[in-house]
Amino acid sequence: MVTNATIETLLNRRSIRKFKDEAIDADTVATLETVAQRAASSQFLNDWSAIRVSDPAVKAKLAEFGHQPYIATAPLLYVFVIDEHRNARIAESKGIDPAGDDFKLKTSYRFTQAQNDAVLALHAMETAAYSLGLGCVILGSILNDINGLIDLLNLPEYTYPVLGLAIGKPDQEPTLKPRMPRTMQFFENTYPADSENDLSEALPAFDAEVHQYYDLRQADRPVDAFSDQIATVSGQDVSGKTLLDKAAAQGFTLDK
Repeated sequence: MVTNATIETLLNRRSIRKFKDEAIDADTVATLETVAQRAASSQFLNDWSAIRVSDPAVKAKLAEFGHQPYIATAPLLYVFVIDEHRNARIAESKGIDPAGDDFKLKTSYRFTQAQNDAVLALHAMETAAYSLGLGCVILGSILNDINGLIDLLNLPEYTYPVLGLAIGKPDQEPTLKPRMPRTMQFFENTYPADSENDLSEALPAFDAEVHQYYDLRQADRPVDAFSDQIATVSGQDVSGKTLLDKAAAQGFTLDK
C-alpha cells in the first residue's frame, strides 16, 4: 500500500467511548465545523445542519435515549440532521409554497440525498478530528427515541435526525477492530455469481481473526466470530423499531 498522513489517519480509525475531561478549544471547533461544510453536497442544496449540544441536561437526555452513559461525558457532541426547513424558507421567499405540491424537497429522493449529505459531512468532521489527535464515536443509538429526539432538539418541519457524533481527547486505547478481506467486499464490474464459494474460502479465517479481538466494552472475553454475530442479529426482531415513523409528521412524503 502507498501511504501518507491522511491514509494513516483513516487506517487507524477506531471508536473512542471514553474521553478526558478537557474542553475542546474554539479554534478546533471552528476547524471541525468548517471541514464538515466542505463535504460533498448533492446539487449544492446544503440540506443538512448539525446541532452542537453543550447543555449537560440535553447531553444526559441523549445518553438516556442511547442507553450509553458516555454520551453525556463527551466534551464535544453533535447531532446531524436532514435540513430542508432552511431551503423551504428560502423557496417560500421566492414565491413557492412549502406546503403545496410545487415544493419537491420533501420527497423520498430528496430525503435520501439529504441524509447522504449529512453522513458525508459527519464523516469529514470525524476524519478531521482524528487527524488532530482527537477521538470520536458515531452515535446511531440516539435514534432509539426519534420522537423524543425531535422534541428535545426542537426540530422543525422538514428536518429529521440522522446520526450523532461525540468528540474528545481519548482516554482509552482500543485495539483496531478487524476488517474483512477486500475480496469479500470489493468486486469487479458485477456482483459475483458464486458469492457462496467466495465466502467459504475467506470467511473462516476472518471469523477466527474477529474471535481474537477484545472489545473494551467487554474486555474479559473475545467477541463472537463474525458469522455468529450476523446470525444473531439476523434473528433479532426490530419490526417495532422503525426510524422513519415520524417522517410524515415532519413534513416529508416518503411514498413519493
